[in-house]
Amino acid sequence: MSASNKITYKSWLDTRWRFIAGLAVLVCSSSAIVLVYPQVVQLLPVAAKVQATGTVGDEIRRHVELSSTFRGYEWSQWNQQNLIQLGTLFAVLLGAGGVLSHGAGGGAFYTLALPVSRRRLIVTRAATGLLELLALMLLSSLVGPAMAPAIGESASLPDALAYALCGFIGGSVFFSLTLFLATVFSDVWRPLLIAVASASLIGFGELLLRNQLSFGFFRTMSAETYFRTGGLPWPGLLVCAASSAAMIYAAVLNLERRDF
Repeated sequence: MSASNKITYKSWLDTRWRFIAGLAVLVCSSSAIVLVYPQVVQLLPVAAKVQATGTVGDEIRRHVELSSTFRGYEWSQWNQQNLIQLGTLFAVLLGAGGVLSHGAGGGAFYTLALPVSRRRLIVTRAATGLLELLALMLLSSLVGPAMAPAIGESASLPDALAYALCGFIGGSVFFSLTLFLATVFSDVWRPLLIAVASASLIGFGELLLRNQLSFGFFRTMSAETYFRTGGLPWPGLLVCAASSAAMIYAAVLNLERRDF
């Protein structure tokens, strides 16, 4: 096996259980959202009669309106909530534990000793993680079109692919942030915790400034623009892709200048 193949294989070994766990959780979550829709439809008349004012009342009315169609229900429950939360979490988990991690029992030094450049090491690690993240987003987003007929509904395959694309590119920002932090710290936990804290602060800020912001990482990830207008959020996708690429490049530069 060549050195490049060894790097790819080791990257897969390092992240495979996180990927498998993420796939199981995301697919199960997406499936549950689809299967519970008939019960939600039965509750809509009751929810519509709830007399509530202020923010709570507005949210109830918004969810009732969205849930009146399967497309709106699936987007609001999956893309706007579970995909953002779980997708971000597993993007961070896939990015944690980079080539400097001591968690592999000396594996970091074995990896660095392979006859390949450090640039190739981090780029291969990034490519492996991004492919896993793409698979998570794609497979979980395809659950809707695959399972909707079981409850007498239908879901659009192009919609699912657009949602997967937005989820992947938005989630890649948090994957790349964690990967960069993994070249700064030699343990697994600090990159993971810092990335989760950063994602939480960004999400909280976007929620507070929702009406003032024309762009948001999580808004892009949820494909809100596509859901409401049918057009992909190109500015948001480009900003997310550029941010991700910049952090991966910073990770490359940081690893190359580290002295071991």
